[in-house]
Amino acid sequence: MAVGSFREFLGTLADEDALARITDEVSWDLEASAITMLANETDDRIPIFETVQSQSLETAARLVGDPYRGPQRRPWQRFARAFDLPTDSGPAYYEGVIDRLSEPIEPRVVSDGEAPCKEVVRTGSEASLLEFPWPYIHQGDGGRYATLATLVAPDSDSEWGSWSRHRAMIHDDSQASLLFLAGEQVPNRYYFEYERDDEPMPVALTLGAGPAIESTAEVWIPVGKSEVSFAGGLRESPVDLVDCETNELRVPASAEIVIEGHVLPGERLDEGPFGDYFGYMNGPRRSMPVLEVDAITHRERPYVPFCVEGSGVGYGENSTSTFAVAAGGPDATLGLRAAGFDVELAVPWPFSSRTVWVIATDRPYPGSLHELANFIFTTWGMLHIDFFVFVDSDVNPLNPRAVVEAIALHADPDTDFHQFGVERMPKVPLNIYQTPDEKGSAAVGTSKTKTAKAYIDACADGTRPAQSIGDRDAREQARDLLSQAGIPESAFEPSHTIGSNQ
Repeated sequence: MAVGSFREFLGTLADEDALARITDEVSWDLEASAITMLANETDDRIPIFETVQSQSLETAARLVGDPYRGPQRRPWQRFARAFDLPTDSGPAYYEGVIDRLSEPIEPRVVSDGEAPCKEVVRTGSEASLLEFPWPYIHQGDGGRYATLATLVAPDSDSEWGSWSRHRAMIHDDSQASLLFLAGEQVPNRYYFEYERDDEPMPVALTLGAGPAIESTAEVWIPVGKSEVSFAGGLRESPVDLVDCETNELRVPASAEIVIEGHVLPGERLDEGPFGDYFGYMNGPRRSMPVLEVDAITHRERPYVPFCVEGSGVGYGENSTSTFAVAAGGPDATLGLRAAGFDVELAVPWPFSSRTVWVIATDRPYPGSLHELANFIFTTWGMLHIDFFVFVDSDVNPLNPRAVVEAIALHADPDTDFHQFGVERMPKVPLNIYQTPDEKGSAAVGTSKTKTAKAYIDACADGTRPAQSIGDRDAREQARDLLSQAGIPESAFEPSHTIGSNQ
């Protein structure tokens, strides 16, 4: 049975000995993030900081460093366990998520008494952001951050509102700045509807809402649909929602913390700099919309999950890169199939966070890959994704070694590296290769730089020659022998190819 709440998810991690409860007092000021960064890089257990150093906090909250991080060899594995899906095979996990997303389940509304997030309720001046130990994550950050948060916002096309992920920089007890990049769904609604009409937009920032909810906040949901019903599909049971105290939004009842408020029209506060997913202090300080707090509700001794951005590029997994592999990949695969493309899998390149994706597909006719690239780059992939690598449909994109092999063997530098010719596409202002002048519009957050994209055709032309070191059956036999000799399953790479039985 799939888990529902964040605490149930922590229970699955504890069952597999993947949690490290740290009882010594640690500081929210760089120390908790440094420990989490080291755990991410070494693929060690998820740290829970039971005692956070503080002088004025009223709430004995606990920090959890990158709780959604998956193992480096199988980033999807812990989500698979949480959703009761296959754990050993990435392609089988992907198909399981795709099936679940195809059958959404509507939520149910519960009373305050049934909602753990209402164990403590503070409104007005009694609600203070500073009662929680928000971590200061990177040296040079503009402030302390809520990084693993799902924002609930109104949606005129959906009864249940819209969910998306946005980080918040804490300014004082009642205000935070929200990273609202124009081009994304909720920011667009704010910039082009509420702010244009000089109206505050009601929102609720939730933390610790559980893996299904956080996953659907990560994926692309069709207009008119609601993330909450897809979260219900993922966990095969309705998500419990509860009414907010101060607005008409409904939030996940099991959340650890819910910050109710409104985004002020025409108001801005500094946001950043922040050590983002590339691992460098590269983003600009910008002016971003202001969240004004109206109420805070939470569980007793709540957990405050946070992500150490920057540990997911080239070194190890973190929550963000795991979300991309375990939620964004299956969703993108489903979306491309729905658009009529014969795609086996679409997968973010491990450890690259968002910038490089690999797509396993057939090439039925000349120019088909360019058509596929054109579709993606001109729709949902244009902001973050710079490169695509196309591999044959039987190559497992979740196996980095298989992809490198495909590039090395089949991508001709003279004919198979393609600069995609549309140079007017917007960019996020985080890429290291952008100059300071190219970064950031103070008004809406998108980069001033427009750029082209690129893709690599690493599909084989014709039949591959036989491998010189054993065929597939021989390698599987060797693996079985090693397993019988006591070598753990985790020591093996994910399957090199997408097998007939996945």
